[in-house]
Amino acid sequence: MEKHVPPTLGLILKGYPRISETFISNEILLLESMGFNIAIISMRHPREAFTHASIRKINASVDYLPSTILNHLLPLVYHNLMLAVKQPKLYFKALKKAAVRWMRTRKSATLKHLLQAGYLVHKCLPGKNIVHFQAHFAHSPTSVAMFSSLLSGIPFSFFAHAKDIYTSDPRQLKEKIDMARFVVTCTRYNQTHLSRLAGNTTTPISCVYHGINLDYFTPKVNHTSCVPPYKLLTVARLTEKKGLETVYRALAILRDRGIRFMHTLIGEGDDTDKVLKLIQTLGLESMTVLCGTLTHEEVIHYYAASDLFVLGCQIAGNGDRDGIPNVMAESMAMNLPVVATQVSGIPEFLEDRVSGMMVQQKDPLALADAMETLLTDDTLRKRVTLEAKTRITRSFNNQILIKDLAGIYRDNIPDLAMGQHQ
Repeated sequence: MEKHVPPTLGLILKGYPRISETFISNEILLLESMGFNIAIISMRHPREAFTHASIRKINASVDYLPSTILNHLLPLVYHNLMLAVKQPKLYFKALKKAAVRWMRTRKSATLKHLLQAGYLVHKCLPGKNIVHFQAHFAHSPTSVAMFSSLLSGIPFSFFAHAKDIYTSDPRQLKEKIDMARFVVTCTRYNQTHLSRLAGNTTTPISCVYHGINLDYFTPKVNHTSCVPPYKLLTVARLTEKKGLETVYRALAILRDRGIRFMHTLIGEGDDTDKVLKLIQTLGLESMTVLCGTLTHEEVIHYYAASDLFVLGCQIAGNGDRDGIPNVMAESMAMNLPVVATQVSGIPEFLEDRVSGMMVQQKDPLALADAMETLLTDDTLRKRVTLEAKTRITRSFNNQILIKDLAGIYRDNIPDLAMGQHQ
């Protein structure tokens, strides 16, 4: 007798698990706790040798797609040929869509995404009772979801975030929106952008903040006053959009004013060498530490031990930008005051001199002034710290926000909702 498999949400991810994407693992955990059955399809194996403790609590099965064409040519070709023989009309429809999309951009990734989708539908789909594909990020995971939908007849949707929105070809992204059953994004700023891009589409576009698990961020330290040498903290991937050059130039200004501090940077990225060179050029080696990537538990320890969180987010040259960096919300939940820049969705939860301090992007002097103010003005520091905690507790609790996302799934995926009530 075959085992009954309840209607399942097929979650297509770029990589799983990923240290920098705790919001996704938290989302999966919360959805599972609400009765959703989830199957994870990852386009890459994990890059890091360790994961957050929460990953071990997830029950979802995980399938990994071949990540490159050349190294996995035989299984990709085999499963796509078998699928083409079994479902020639569907395969031709997907092939035609791939040709149209390739003609727009001439990117070989289009072929890879089609082949990955064929592999997914023929090799991974059987027996899972997947009734809907949901992709996280609007670029390659949604491309695979879109082609998988065409090849299987199963509808798809996607969750758009940051880089995936602003560095995607607008024509390709609009087409994905039109073909999706629904779209979700994590800031009102993104929602407005996507709605303008989509024009008169009938696809609903919703905003649901990721939020954070407030149970993890219980402040044990009073951050309402501090004394030098100040402990400054930044948690970020080392990429252009994080504005680390602005942060370090602001730190050099603080040093030149005679302010004593130690700055810690947690994270890794393509710009590591560039950041190290900038630190040396500015003569900041003795007052800065780079920790690399750390677990969530270790990062929480740094929140508790620091006096100020600072990040200089900016719009990168290729249009890439952040949404709402969860590390800022985490800092605020830990009663750690935040100084940041007025970019993208950040003003949606950080208000200057009310819940933190905010300056224009790429302005080291303004950033230095804001840092000095929050370090030395105890009255302001106490006021913004209390308000920040209140706002995060009220509006950024993922255990409340997940109900909004679950409601979108239930309203738009009838088969999934029916399965939960069986």
